Amino acid sequence: MPLLPANLRAIWWMVVSCVAFSGLWVLIRVASEELHPFAIVVWRNLFGLIWLAPMLLLTPGLLKAERMPSHLRRAASGVIATFGTFYAVANAPLANVLSISYSAPLFATIGAILFLGEKIRRVRGLALLAGFIGVLMVLRPGSAPLSPGILAAIVSALATAFSYIAIKALTGADDSRAVAAWAFILMTPISILLAIPWWSWPSAQLWPILIGIGACAAAGQLSLARALSLADASAVMPFDFVRFALVTLAGILLFNERYDLLTLLGGGIILVAGLVLALRERASSKQHSSATSIDT
Repeated sequence: MPLLPANLRAIWWMVVSCVAFSGLWVLIRVASEELHPFAIVVWRNLFGLIWLAPMLLLTPGLLKAERMPSHLRRAASGVIATFGTFYAVANAPLANVLSISYSAPLFATIGAILFLGEKIRRVRGLALLAGFIGVLMVLRPGSAPLSPGILAAIVSALATAFSYIAIKALTGADDSRAVAAWAFILMTPISILLAIPWWSWPSAQLWPILIGIGACAAAGQLSLARALSLADASAVMPFDFVRFALVTLAGILLFNERYDLLTLLGGGIILVAGLVLALRERASSKQHSSATSIDT
């Protein structure tokens, strides 16, 4: 039986990652009823690493340390993003947290403009403007005080933006599986140290939930890495709407959350703005490659 085209396989893996990450958020909310979110991060990293261990053992030479500074930068921002996300998921409406997380590409674009000297052109500028309008629709500053959970989601989005910039330095140089594995390996000891003040041991009933959190985290990371290795981000990012739909439904059906149209519309605008930025990034990369090939 012939394989599906690469783009269709990429879409499949993207949908798998959406399901895994949605399940992860549900399990975090359940586990947070007993454990502090920072302690849950530790178990996410430990069990995620255990789930990845067979792959690492069966693929000798997968992990290489040549680009360790980039991996360390990615891990440092990843720790902040994970702690922020877990705290936000435990303490704020799920759809609001996800909408804010979609703003990470917007912050990454601004970082690339400020620190990497990239140019801001009309389409990029309009996408950024639309994205931040979407953020304002979700946050509605002044109408209600920002809760600690929402503030944690904003911090997570900023840290994720720095992760994007770090991953950019790794793209094309390291195996996508190695990038995911190094993140778990480096983040685990750091998260243990940071979580000590909030540490408590889980009850026996919680262990299956924590194992599930590690499994969902590992599956989500590997599936996303696989999707991005098969196709451009612009080809798979539109299917992140699956995650938005699943997380929103989970909030309504499982946790009795209620959302207004403005919040959902704002989240959609942020995601579309991120997609436009991904398309522009793809076009710019192709132009740069063409110019380079002509010059050489």
